[in-house]
Amino acid sequence: MLNAVWVAVIVAVAFWAAGVSVAMYLMLKAGRLVTQTSAAISGLAERQDQLIDRANATIDRAGEQLAATSAITASMDEVTANMAELTGRMTALAPLARVIAASAGSPAAKVAALAYGVNRALWMRRPDGAQRGSRPAAVRPAAARPPAPGMKALPRPAAPGWRRAALGGQRDEAAS
Repeated sequence: MLNAVWVAVIVAVAFWAAGVSVAMYLMLKAGRLVTQTSAAISGLAERQDQLIDRANATIDRAGEQLAATSAITASMDEVTANMAELTGRMTALAPLARVIAASAGSPAAKVAALAYGVNRALWMRRPDGAQRGSRPAAVRPAAARPPAPGMKALPRPAAPGWRRAALGGQRDEAAS
């Protein structure tokens, strides 16, 4: 028969076995948790290295962009200086431009333009022999009409069957 001491011992052993089982279950869960935590930490360390490498690359590109920006700024400073110099020169030339613009419609300018035009027209109408450094008159085909007396003949394209000599400046009948 069982006495109260033995019942107490059996109950205590049962509670002790249940407690050990629960403790073992909790230790297994804690072991899995530690394994997963260490795996997550090693993954974060790898990603942290990649993140640091990308941040360094971004910083390097930013440094290159700053260098390019400083070069652009320097060239813009040069452009600004050149534009200031050009503005100064244009300001200095503005009175001259106003004088030229004002004199373009003046009577003296109109008379000079007319005199030049008349001189040019007379020069173009001079006979061939009266021109300085003129070439000999070109040989014309029999059907061609000579220019009016005192008029300069205008050059005409060669008629079919005629060609211009390479160096003589005269037309020869083409050899067929």
